Amino acid sequence: MEPAIQKGMRTETVAWVLVFGAWLVASVSTLGALFFGEVMQLPPCVLCWYQRIFMFPLVLILPIGMFPFDRKVVRYALPMAALGWLFAAFHLLLVAGVIPESIKPCTQGVPCSVTVIEWFGFVTIPLLSLAAFLTIIALLALAYPRDPK
Repeated sequence: MEPAIQKGMRTETVAWVLVFGAWLVASVSTLGALFFGEVMQLPPCVLCWYQRIFMFPLVLILPIGMFPFDRKVVRYALPMAALGWLFAAFHLLLVAGVIPESIKPCTQGVPCSVTVIEWFGFVTIPLLSLAAFLTIIALLALAYPRDPK
């Protein structure tokens, strides 16, 4: 094979692995959210629902772009991950007390500022969500096609 073709195939393989990694993170996050809600019976707050709205579809969108591989799947998945990250960041700042509770994003049901789970003294559900969205964003940004086609 010519070196240019080999380099192109290698680039496509790396991009596929990055998108697959983003799908794995989205899948684990979705299963985690379902575990917290359905098995542990922890009711989600309004901000958690918005984060789920942006995470759950990624589990379906990303594999559609992987078989056959199409790097353009990043165009659809990256904005969803970025919006989910914004909701997760807002939620984390609300729980940390940086954003005043008077904004009241959660007027019904479970209050958004309540910490339901706290592992190791600092790991909360909003922090897990923020980390998942940030990881997905980083993987998809690395997989985004940069060469003009």
